[in-house]
Amino acid sequence: MADIIDYKLFGDDMQIVEVELDPQEGVRAEVGAMLYMEDGIQMQTDTGGGLFSGFKRMLTGESFFITSFVNQGHGKQRVAFAAPYPGKIVPLDLGQLGGEFLCQKDGFLCCANGVDINVAFTRRIGSGLFGGEGFILQRLTGDGLAFIHAGGTIIKRELQAGESLRVDTGCLVALAPSVDYDINFVGGFKNALFGGEGLFLAKLTGPGTVYLQSLPFSRIADRILASLPSGGHSHFGDED
Repeated sequence: MADIIDYKLFGDDMQIVEVELDPQEGVRAEVGAMLYMEDGIQMQTDTGGGLFSGFKRMLTGESFFITSFVNQGHGKQRVAFAAPYPGKIVPLDLGQLGGEFLCQKDGFLCCANGVDINVAFTRRIGSGLFGGEGFILQRLTGDGLAFIHAGGTIIKRELQAGESLRVDTGCLVALAPSVDYDINFVGGFKNALFGGEGLFLAKLTGPGTVYLQSLPFSRIADRILASLPSGGHSHFGDED
């Protein structure tokens, strides 16, 4: 069973999650996500389950290592984690969600000790060839709390059986394993060339819960690159 942890969310568009741990309780997080921790918290960085687990995590674009924070003190201690870019932090109670949930490869932030973090591949080869960001997903399993982050505004949709929704692959944050996930080609010559949404969309078919984000980090990065002078170098401060 996963550790039963308490938490508070702070902030609006640049959120942090503060986790309160009883003695010997712990939480696992992405390397570099920790914001602060109190004196009784001990930190240990490892592969989260051996070399194979580390290599599988690298496949998702995440760090080879994962960090554990355990309360080794005598009273309650707190540790906080910050999202890496503007957006929201979403708590997922896996015990109430059937013990499993899928999230985008860079969506995981932290979780209670006892929650397993693994790699989940999509069901269809078309998703792998054309899905871009959506091909490799992370599977969170267990009965404890996990926290994911996403950019911009978060939208939660409850899809009914047979109900479908088509979304930009980068805007998908997380979904229940009961949701069918596939990639569809955007039809039409002009749509493909000038639509501005990419050649492929993710098709999500219920039943199940889906979380979407309005501003994936890839869009932020694209706008920053597009605003840079030719060659990607800024000329501020250059001499005449």
